[in-house]
Amino acid sequence: MTSATPVTIIGAGKIGGSIAKLLAFTQDYQVTVLDTQLSALEHLSRCAPVITHHLAPHDSLRDLLLDQHAVIAATAFDQNASIALAALEAGVSYFDLTEDVATTLAIRKIAKSAKAGQIFMPQCGLAPGFVGILAHDMAQRFDRVDTVKMRVGALPQYPSNAMKYNLTWSTDGLINEYCNQCEAIKHGRAILVQALEGLEHFSLDGLEYEAFNTSGGLGTLCETWAGQIANMDYKTVRYVGHRDLMDFVINGLKMGATPEKRQQLKYILEESVPITFQDVVLIFVTASGQINGQFRQITDARKIYHCELFGELWSAIQLTTAASAAAVLDMHCRGMLPTQGFVAHDTVKLPDFLANRFGQYYAIDRYAQEVPV
Repeated sequence: MTSATPVTIIGAGKIGGSIAKLLAFTQDYQVTVLDTQLSALEHLSRCAPVITHHLAPHDSLRDLLLDQHAVIAATAFDQNASIALAALEAGVSYFDLTEDVATTLAIRKIAKSAKAGQIFMPQCGLAPGFVGILAHDMAQRFDRVDTVKMRVGALPQYPSNAMKYNLTWSTDGLINEYCNQCEAIKHGRAILVQALEGLEHFSLDGLEYEAFNTSGGLGTLCETWAGQIANMDYKTVRYVGHRDLMDFVINGLKMGATPEKRQQLKYILEESVPITFQDVVLIFVTASGQINGQFRQITDARKIYHCELFGELWSAIQLTTAASAAAVLDMHCRGMLPTQGFVAHDTVKLPDFLANRFGQYYAIDRYAQEVPV
């Protein structure tokens, strides 16, 4: 890239603002951020060299995107399909962070009409996102892969309440993951399993964790590996005891039963559970299968901690989500991804991702230090 590439980010919140900073401070991108909240835009413009635009109800998103190379949707998942449609009409590439399966299916349909050079790449965060790149790479190392287990969690470093949890990212996304059905492969068959079920326990670095089914983390991996693998699943990691409390609230008290109940649950959580920036992202992927006639297991375990970046404290989930989205956008702009239509994360090569200036934040044993961009 010889001149600054114009990119628009929709959403000036924690993740949208973080992506904007990662891209803008390289000086390789001309970043425009759109939001309906003027205060969020004003705060971001004081922190990073970005262009801001206050979205008004009468604004045409298509027109605002016409001179851009790409757009990243960093807003509520129920807005993503309309943003993707505007991107299609404007002829720009589209990226988002959603874990919502139905939203991703809608975007894949839109992507079928993409022009040459225009891609649609949803689910670009941590999980779905990076974990799919990692798991796909690990599965390919086997002559015949049998099982892949993905375990991912954003956890408070210092849990101090009965839930052993603090809010670290989108509450809407959290509730979505805890309520919706989950994809998996079991005994070679693609199946749907219930969220909050499949409880298991494991230890890592002397700490006890639990893991259970949550929705959306697999991305397109079930589709990619259908007929080639016996078992594949994704579970969210929490400290022991969290799942039982959430199961009581969501299923016992039926707070996940309707959209209205979910909104009530969102209000309760945001009023009662503190946000923390002092968190750790745990990524624990295990694969087993045949290599040279032997049944082997490979494990990849990563812990990524909160850190100081650009003079601010960044939470680990903030860093990993923003870095993943920035990395795949950067790879697209460098011609390292497919060039038209829907792009799945299993098309991204893990070594290329980790070598990327933003993907480097996922390096194993990378603790609180800043990777220069």
